[in-house]
Amino acid sequence: MIPEESRRLNRQDVKTLSLAALGGALEFYDFIIFVYFAAILGDLFFPAQMPEWLRLVQTFGIFAAGYLARPLGGIIMAHFGDKAGRKKMFSLSILLMALPTLAMGLLPTYASIGIAAPLLLLLLRMLQGAAIGGEVPGAWVFVAEHVPRRHTGFACGTLTAGLTAGILLGSLVAALLNSVLTPEALVQGGWRIPFFLGGAFGLGAMYLRRWLKETPVFTEMQQRKALAQQLPLKTVLTAHRRGLVISMLVTWLLSAGIVVVILMTPTFLQKQLAVPAALALQANCLATVALLVGCIVAGALADRIGGGNTLIGGSLLLGGGCWAFYHLASADVVTLFASYMLAGFSVGVVGAVPFVMVRAFPAEVRFTGISFSYNVAYAVFGGLTPICVTLMMRVTPMAPAYYVLALAVIGVGVGLALKRLSPVGAPRAALAQD
Repeated sequence: MIPEESRRLNRQDVKTLSLAALGGALEFYDFIIFVYFAAILGDLFFPAQMPEWLRLVQTFGIFAAGYLARPLGGIIMAHFGDKAGRKKMFSLSILLMALPTLAMGLLPTYASIGIAAPLLLLLLRMLQGAAIGGEVPGAWVFVAEHVPRRHTGFACGTLTAGLTAGILLGSLVAALLNSVLTPEALVQGGWRIPFFLGGAFGLGAMYLRRWLKETPVFTEMQQRKALAQQLPLKTVLTAHRRGLVISMLVTWLLSAGIVVVILMTPTFLQKQLAVPAALALQANCLATVALLVGCIVAGALADRIGGGNTLIGGSLLLGGGCWAFYHLASADVVTLFASYMLAGFSVGVVGAVPFVMVRAFPAEVRFTGISFSYNVAYAVFGGLTPICVTLMMRVTPMAPAYYVLALAVIGVGVGLALKRLSPVGAPRAALAQD
């Protein structure tokens, strides 16, 4: 991706990767903290006479709205990212996330302002979605274009681990609050604390990004006057359809792993298996730590054995690990922790997803290609998954296991397709050449 393909990671690479991962973690915390307090938010922002299952569906519907808003924000930021520079959009997204998160902590509840409360919550959630729509693809492109090509997988896997560290931070904050505050105290105002923290984290992340530099790839394209001449999105839609399809399918796999196994499962454990909230969140913290490790391992493997082989092996582990977890979680505390950690590690296959997506598009339209495919797919699959799985649980309590297993099968299929398109061991094993 840059001329020095064979060099090792240097100090500047490590600094860039560290700052990008830390900033991404703080921004991702802002986006997902909502789900850890979904049950409380459902009680506070919807009428008390609603059936509990309907309140949960409505709350996850607002959660989904953040995903549905991602394509618009992502496409706009990606357009300017391909035209004006990666760093500018990478810095803007963090501000657009911090302010709505802070505002969520200040919102009055349904008891105070009636139907306006969930509508305002919906609006703020959509603003968050627009921000994260530019953040995640921008982060992947930013780090991939800073490091030597042979370390793309490791860089993307580490950045993805950084993003999911935001989930860990959210889980830790939720577990801490559930441990030190009574349920009554959380309902009366304790739920606002994580949103105030999120606003502060976002502003801190924006400050950190001042020290990042524009990517060498974009700088070189500027010097060569090789930036996209026409609308980047038009080029992606007409000339890179194969990359779009592959990227959307691996995004579906990513959404299943993150949304179902990591974000929804604490609520699932509490509602379906009667696991105490504090215990469920502690188990979730362990699973998320295992996920961080899994992301880095998957990214490093992609550099060595290719994206196709990594997806095949990782998807098989994902299907088996998650099936075992959802069937064993209710046995005892030790089994809950151990099986959830295995499931979390298996979700780490998502660390190879950005490697596949970065290689699917040329540098001139890379930001737009990744942003469009990732955000549209996440809007459809990630946004509707919580509602779909929640409704499926009315038929079978093992709905999350069946859903993840189906996506693991798709992951294996995509891996096989990638192997046919890009033979392992080829020096430029990619769908698109830089």
